[in-house]
Amino acid sequence: MTFDTPTPGSPTDGSSTSPSSLRTASTPGGSGRRPNPRIAQWKRTWYFLRGNTLALIGLGIVILIVGVALYAGIFSHVSWDALTEYCGTNQVDGGASTCSLGFPTICTYPAGSPPPAPGCYQTPAGNPSDVPPTWSIHPFATGPLPMGALTINPDAQYFFNTYDGMLRGSDWSLIISVSVVGTGALIGLFVGALSGYMGGVIDETIMRLVDTFLSIPQILFVIIFVAVISEIHPRLFGLDATGSAVLTLIIGFIIIWWPFYARVVRGQVLVVREQKYVEAAHASGAGSGRTILRHIVPNSVYPVFIQMSLDVGTVPLFLGVLVYLGFKIFSNPYFPEWGSISALSVSNLQGFLETCQVGACVIPWWQIFFPGLALFLYAISVNFLSDGLRDALDPRLRR
Repeated sequence: MTFDTPTPGSPTDGSSTSPSSLRTASTPGGSGRRPNPRIAQWKRTWYFLRGNTLALIGLGIVILIVGVALYAGIFSHVSWDALTEYCGTNQVDGGASTCSLGFPTICTYPAGSPPPAPGCYQTPAGNPSDVPPTWSIHPFATGPLPMGALTINPDAQYFFNTYDGMLRGSDWSLIISVSVVGTGALIGLFVGALSGYMGGVIDETIMRLVDTFLSIPQILFVIIFVAVISEIHPRLFGLDATGSAVLTLIIGFIIIWWPFYARVVRGQVLVVREQKYVEAAHASGAGSGRTILRHIVPNSVYPVFIQMSLDVGTVPLFLGVLVYLGFKIFSNPYFPEWGSISALSVSNLQGFLETCQVGACVIPWWQIFFPGLALFLYAISVNFLSDGLRDALDPRLRR
């Protein structure tokens, strides 16, 4: 007589199969651990984000700008609080240079004269500081001024290196704009969520405060705030002149920036608080703080991405407007920031246009083109990226 030997793990061997063992057997690798929900959320976000071509382009440009800013902050030799001033020698046939001692010099010569030496760059006869970009394609070489000269005065020999200014300006533009927009959005997000959720007297009080701030002219307020604080506390929190000026400017912009986000979020919260999952949270015993943080704010944050994408490129433009109008908002009039550099390039344009009236018309296109291109790429990349993040994070927009 023969007996069948039960297979281990089968119901006939006297052992039971628990749910945990089934999960272990069905899980790849046999770990039996559930995937981290936060990691799973990031994977879903990346899955929807990578399907958006414009968002990927924006992400690539943002990574490039951040990389340039890190390089400028760590490896660049350019001064962090002022552009380096250069001087064109304008030597002709071995003539003596009129540059002051201590200034870095670049060999230049006026148009119509023979080059005094190899590696010298031609400038217009009436504009000795108007050095065009010095890069060449064949053979490839960048030269000392790959983005040309940022002219102080068309009649003088002194100028700034546009490339150095754009390199150093990348980190300052990121620091200022991200600090203003990020802090303003964070304040407006929670103030707007509280106003829309609580309603009643609290909502009316906060909204009237928001209306008061929105009625104040932005540029005028920043000018007055910076002037007053700089006079009362020239060294804010013990910082040096440059750090104190930048921090004062950031605080001034934050004060006028958060009300926009508060109004946007408040309108979104008025819709979200009526949803069924908010009622379910109340029914389960969740308090107001938990409901706001876990349910109201996460589902009201999507419009903030769009507003932030529009604002992050606006901050350097505001800085450029203030510099162009002649207000001293930085410790140095030649501060390495993209908006400030753009303002300097436009303010010098009038001097070049005046030379056109006497027949020596030379327009330094590079002074306007490169700062404008940097601001454009910065603003459009954040816009593309924020649109993609909104579509990836908002379940209502997924298809």
